[in-house]
Amino acid sequence: MVAVSPHLDDAVFSIGGTLARLGETGSQIEVVTCFTGSVDPATATPFALSTQLDKGLAADVDYMALRREEDREALQILGVAGRHLDLLEAPHRGYDSPADLFAGRHGGDDVGPALAEALAPVIDGADLVLAPQALGDHVDHQWVGAVVADLVGEDRRAWWRDTPYVVRGPDALPMAHVRGPEIAVDVTEVLDRKIRAVACYATQVPFQFGSVAAAGPALASLARSEGERCGTAAPAEVLVAAPAARDALACVRVG
Repeated sequence: MVAVSPHLDDAVFSIGGTLARLGETGSQIEVVTCFTGSVDPATATPFALSTQLDKGLAADVDYMALRREEDREALQILGVAGRHLDLLEAPHRGYDSPADLFAGRHGGDDVGPALAEALAPVIDGADLVLAPQALGDHVDHQWVGAVVADLVGEDRRAWWRDTPYVVRGPDALPMAHVRGPEIAVDVTEVLDRKIRAVACYATQVPFQFGSVAAAGPALASLARSEGERCGTAAPAEVLVAAPAARDALACVRVG
């Protein structure tokens, strides 16, 4: 199985519990993160540079190298493998403000073919590919969803609910290609491990959840509400998949 994560944290924030549970079943899981390339600070745009300065990091710090190490530590806690692609995040591709990241893909943003070329050999033959629904409309999440939908048939893909965007907008809609019934994965036994893994992303957690201390309760609350929404008493992570793809998750799903 392959989980295709836009950024260094998205898969763990969204389905860290599911990844841990799948790993426990003996399934071979690899998290492939797409937009992890480092950039020379001297060539970074003001907005791109601000994404690390506003987290208290100096301009000469290799921000993405730091984040890649955070990701390695998090995935080790979950017991799954990881791979980092060398594509650049949206702020380095012409998106010039926080609002611009959520205002749709630029016509001149040509990352799609490069992303497809990098992903195709990684996901070819995978029995299941997990990817974001692009709730919240971040452009990098949209690109990953669109490319996975082009490369992988409905019988081999499942879509996760992007966290923390789903916390901020519970009624956010997925991309049009996200179809099928919802699958609830019981994360009761692995929720604490997911929270420990999330805490590894020290550069991101305060920005995304308010503080490190707030992240655990927020994720636990979301898991409880997701389980209740799907009619189970168990804390859950929820994915959408066509019936054929649901079979690959039969070992961990509860609904």
